[in-house]
Amino acid sequence: MVYARSLRPLLATARRVPQILATERGIGRRLLNTDTAPILYSAHASVKGARTGIVEGDDLRVGLTMAKALGGAGDKGKTNPEELFAAGYGACFQSAMNASAASLKIKMPTDPGDSVVSTTVHLVGDMKKLDMGIRVDMKVSIRGLEKDQIEKIVDKAKKVCPYSRAIRGNVSTNVEVVQM
Repeated sequence: MVYARSLRPLLATARRVPQILATERGIGRRLLNTDTAPILYSAHASVKGARTGIVEGDDLRVGLTMAKALGGAGDKGKTNPEELFAAGYGACFQSAMNASAASLKIKMPTDPGDSVVSTTVHLVGDMKKLDMGIRVDMKVSIRGLEKDQIEKIVDKAKKVCPYSRAIRGNVSTNVEVVQM
């Protein structure tokens, strides 16, 4: 009995640790268990030929090329994994911005050209040592909103965007607000 009582404070702290870590990381109270959460949508892609092959999905067929900077051909009309990640992350982040703005009661522009997310994915590291990773730079512009409004939207989007949440703590990501 005495042993159980001595463990209570430790057990209470252990239960709070995930919440404390989430708060420190800016996640707030939301701790989604992606192993057990209901699936909202699934995307599938198959790659044949690595960086010089093709990607095929249900509604997708994209040719891949090795970037010239990496010693490849950099073929016109083809892409690479970094461009695909930049496109996916940018689109996902912009959707998160739209949802965040609505939750903050900030009206986003209706013209798609008035809200732009420009994402650059850098392949970094040492190829010879097989020690590589990515770094992301993102520029966000929204016509018709003040910089402080955009910053509020971006801050919330960082917390709710699935890509942002997936790479948090693992990929250096810099988001810059740029006036249009």
